[in-house]
Amino acid sequence: MAAHDERDRDDDPADPYTIRDELPDPETFAALREAAGMPPRSPEGLERGLPNSLYGVIAVHEPTDEVVGMGRIVGDGGTVYQISDMAVHPDHQRHGLGTRIMDALEAYLDETAPPGAYVNLLADVDGFYERFGYEETRPASKGMYRRTE
Repeated sequence: MAAHDERDRDDDPADPYTIRDELPDPETFAALREAAGMPPRSPEGLERGLPNSLYGVIAVHEPTDEVVGMGRIVGDGGTVYQISDMAVHPDHQRHGLGTRIMDALEAYLDETAPPGAYVNLLADVDGFYERFGYEETRPASKGMYRRTE
């Protein structure tokens, strides 16, 4: 993972949050998804899938050492990247953590993705990802999904 630890941020020494290059453990991952109102993932899926992430970050509330946000990138590491599992606990929203998580993910892509790589995501909020240059694929294509039983 690319180095992106914000512990040395000097723009606001009173800021109680740090973004770290790290994936949450499966239990924290599941709890953050639940708190954010996202569909659950199976424990087996988390155990198998999280280690296969290309890159991930967590947002930590330093006074409590609690992981309160996360985001990760999955893909093949060359042609296709997907931003996935963006979540900030509702008790810690409106502090810019989603933006800071995306900034870290975008920095990773800028450092590692070759020219022409396809970066995609499924957005569950309007107006957030557009700030980072993402746009809807329609009418050229449409996003689709299927869940396994």
